[in-house]
Amino acid sequence: MTESSSWNPTRARHVLLAVHTGRQDILELAQRSAARLQKAGITVRVLDDEAPDLAIEGAEVVPPDAQAARGAEIVMVFGGDGTFLRAAELARYTSAALMGVNLGKVGFLAETEPEAVEETLLAIERCEYAVEKRLALEVDVFDGEGALVGGTWALNEASIEKSVRSRVLDVVISIDGRPLTSFGCDGVLCATPTGSTAYAFSAGGPVVWPDVEALLLVPTNAHALFARPLVTSPDSVLTVSIPADGNTARVSADGRRAIDVPEGGRADVRRADRSVRIARVHPGTFGDRLVAKFGLPVRGFRDARSRQHHQGPGHELPPPSRNVLTRDVVDASGEVDGAPHADG
Repeated sequence: MTESSSWNPTRARHVLLAVHTGRQDILELAQRSAARLQKAGITVRVLDDEAPDLAIEGAEVVPPDAQAARGAEIVMVFGGDGTFLRAAELARYTSAALMGVNLGKVGFLAETEPEAVEETLLAIERCEYAVEKRLALEVDVFDGEGALVGGTWALNEASIEKSVRSRVLDVVISIDGRPLTSFGCDGVLCATPTGSTAYAFSAGGPVVWPDVEALLLVPTNAHALFARPLVTSPDSVLTVSIPADGNTARVSADGRRAIDVPEGGRADVRRADRSVRIARVHPGTFGDRLVAKFGLPVRGFRDARSRQHHQGPGHELPPPSRNVLTRDVVDASGEVDGAPHADG
């Protein structure tokens, strides 16, 4: 679901920065962006563990906890998808929207590239952005007696995986309380459409457009003839049970949070009550993003092969198309501020 920015520009405005501080170029870009936001009258917040490296004069310093993004309009992320997922933890229980500047290798979750930061900052200043609501996952872990022993959440995926590498993990898969199949494997991914291009993609799962409401279940290295990826209703409950035979497993959420599954226990994965909000400035479609990130050939198979010898992958968009990730600003009414694009 997409909605226009509902932020009232007459109210005090706050933007929280989440920055990968290990690179000097990222620090400098974050510092320049903070200076521009402050000049526009927007209060910049920084996390106390990042504040010494950022050294932004006049910034509000906050601890990296559930209150960090409280009252903030935007959490602006400078880094790759890992930094974005860390920032999602901060914005999870607030109305703040995540806006990423890709400074990593792929950056599927990011909204813009470094060369388009000025355009993105202008859109924030003018409140000219849309907000997408992305489905997230809630995970409950139970012991062999059915008692709840822990829980977590995920934006991309919850991976129920073996904790002992030398052993195959036996699992029983149930959907909405009904057993479906069982097999041995390295693990099972329960993913969102947002996460379909992450771990689930590398495990052979389908690419799902992020505005599709569904849950994905993708086995990894399964010893079974029927262990295909599944796409279920967004209201389904996906259950991965671990037989009580000594196998040990754990749940890894977005690769950041882990919970052990007791022997004979299970993990229930369902749609979370709260969505994750992602701010969008550029009107490029998800298909555009796939083309740009993977350098997909769009001219035709034979023509793309002949052109790659001269230009290499990633040059397949026909002229005069522009970079699909650095397009014109769209205001709250949906009007484009700038020249029309080559693809309409």
